[in-house]
Amino acid sequence: MKPGIRARLEQLAFRLEELEGLLASGTAAQNIDEFRKLSREHAEVTPVVGLWRDYLRAEADELTARELLGDPEMKELGQSELEAARDAQARIEHDLQIALLPRDPNDERNLFLEIRAGTGGDEAALFAADLLRMYTRYAERQGWRVEIVSASESDLGGFKEVIGRVLGQGAYSRLKFESGGHRVQRVPVTETQGRIHTSACTVAVMPEADELAEVSINPAELRIDTFRASGAGGQHINKTDSAVRITHLPSGIVVECQDDRSQHRNRAQAMSVLAARLQDAQRREQQQKEAATRKSLVGSGDRSERIRTYNFPQGRITDHRINLTLYKLDAAMDGEIGELVDALVTEHQTELLAQLTHEP
Repeated sequence: MKPGIRARLEQLAFRLEELEGLLASGTAAQNIDEFRKLSREHAEVTPVVGLWRDYLRAEADELTARELLGDPEMKELGQSELEAARDAQARIEHDLQIALLPRDPNDERNLFLEIRAGTGGDEAALFAADLLRMYTRYAERQGWRVEIVSASESDLGGFKEVIGRVLGQGAYSRLKFESGGHRVQRVPVTETQGRIHTSACTVAVMPEADELAEVSINPAELRIDTFRASGAGGQHINKTDSAVRITHLPSGIVVECQDDRSQHRNRAQAMSVLAARLQDAQRREQQQKEAATRKSLVGSGDRSERIRTYNFPQGRITDHRINLTLYKLDAAMDGEIGELVDALVTEHQTELLAQLTHEP
């Protein structure tokens, strides 16, 4: 193990003792925000230190096994235990490297999922609805909840644009690599001659801001309009000006929310979406600066980048960033995208590990 990594783990072990002392003293409990912060750090550090202690035990086991090698009667046992101790160290060291990777502070947050129909007209809108169903089914399999914030429906039952809020532990960590261009190749329902068409949608995955205070929004830079909601929702929803449209004048970002009968709740939801979009724009700007020195395969989130193709005639789904093709399109469209998500997470971890191993 590299000296730099060992030193970092020793520091974490010392920090865990500090945290346990602070939490046990009762002083931190008097400040609920401080108590939550310390508890969160304790939860993050504990498993890493647990692995470090396992590694130290494996090192101690290796020393014991080496001592047995000097005894002719115990040599065979010593050799067996030496190999087991070395294997354990290699396995734990890899786990420790994963545990020490830089954490994305947004990983445990809820998220906003925006899907917009692009090239392809009605067929693109239908594909947008298919993508929403795919992500919704996947979320259900994870035990998450999906709420529709706003939707602009097409004539054939698709979506020109739809925004959903996904609520669940670790939601953003699993779906954050879905941002980008999604292309579909299939015979549209409107095609009479059986020709395959290519259509596209863009997907944006944005972590929900914990508090609006995380993003600086000047009320003077907002234009807020109210209007009567359209579409499904019964008679009441169309009788009052409950729908809300917020325009952020400096950026030109426009957010509409008309899902709730309450203007107050629609306004709060729209402000949350606006905060997420502004935060997302800031993050992508930072990522573009970082990309000038290092190209990330899966983490760019560039909306214009084509990341995946869904080919219905061949029953295949291909992620172009990691050159992964699966012939499980029907299952994927029903929400079984765990294999794709796992592959993207693993690729991202591999990139980060490459950086970590180059550190002193």
